[in-house]
Amino acid sequence: MSGLLLVLAAFLASAVEMVEALTIVLAVGVTRGWRSAQLGIAAALGALAILIAALGPGLSVIPINTLRLVVGAFLLVFGLQWLRKAILRASGFQPLRDEESLYRKGLEGAREAGALSLQGVDWYAFTVSFKGVFLEGTEVAFIVLTFGSAQRNIPLAALGAVAAIILVAVAGLVVRQPLSRVPENTMKFAVGVLLTTFGVFWGGEGVGVEWPGADGALLAILAFIALSSVTLVKWLSHYRARLTAVPAGTRG
Repeated sequence: MSGLLLVLAAFLASAVEMVEALTIVLAVGVTRGWRSAQLGIAAALGALAILIAALGPGLSVIPINTLRLVVGAFLLVFGLQWLRKAILRASGFQPLRDEESLYRKGLEGAREAGALSLQGVDWYAFTVSFKGVFLEGTEVAFIVLTFGSAQRNIPLAALGAVAAIILVAVAGLVVRQPLSRVPENTMKFAVGVLLTTFGVFWGGEGVGVEWPGADGALLAILAFIALSSVTLVKWLSHYRARLTAVPAGTRG
């Protein structure tokens, strides 16, 4: 069960990050040409490969309980951040991420940028593509390394990430448009719940907690966090509705 949740979490988190990277790459590729954008992607992937190769072996020699405690703490921080944003967006306190709007802004920025060509390479397209893929890819690499190391199964976490990257890349090549119809906030909500679940589970194991049912406790933790998050969304939605119903001058 933990293996299935591991693959699912890596897949969803990687898909969200790659959708955001795709929006950036499409904007510069469509506007300034694909050759330099592709060079930027290749350079970013190379840098990520070096990063993973450098960090991966080091994580494997850390005692498992220490590793799970540290990874659990990091996942709680990341998971609660993702969950907080998803809850605020779902309840209407923050606007949903608009890939179409971000894509248009990227197009405008690429068009307004001056000529930065050197030896046949458009350095604006190269730099923006590199930055987008590397920054989003770093989060994917972090999730794969931490999840895989804590479970002593990096290939399983990598499987979920690679599947998401391939799926998003193929979809981007086919439609040549930002994937605005992807339910990104729902995915972020799910990822936040999963990261928080693993953070609680592995953090507990790191300090010596023996969970009832071993890995089966993940389902109970997952259900509790998901139910609490949905309840919070409903409460905040009702609270926001009451706020908007009260005239501004009468609010305390």
